[in-house]
Amino acid sequence: QVQLEDSGGGLVQVGGSLRLSCAASGRTLSSYAMAWFRQAPGKEREFVARISRISGTTYADSVKGRFTISRDNAKNAVYLQMNSLKPEDTAVYYCAVSRGLFGSESTNDYLYWGQGTAVTVAS
Repeated sequence: QVQLEDSGGGLVQVGGSLRLSCAASGRTLSSYAMAWFRQAPGKEREFVARISRISGTTYADSVKGRFTISRDNAKNAVYLQMNSLKPEDTAVYYCAVSRGLFGSESTNDYLYWGQGTAVTVAS
């Protein structure tokens, strides 16, 4: 069983930055892809960024160039650096562990989820 603890969310002004963290316990995650998703009020959970086992990355078009996903296998953790935040980035952000090596943009490919951390971008 894997436990994921998301943290780092908060209230930030437009144009500001936040760094989200996801700490994992219960299993070494270096062999799995990991990802961040987000869910805004009244909307479905959507893909934000993914990092493969060998640190290849993909991003949603809406965050490309502003967000950076990274991982520290020694700490069993994944991070999301968010810069130039916009009001439309407001959501609860979740980290997730894939079922395999590469992951995807589909929530169906992720087996374990964090509890979420809320990000609010004030205009």
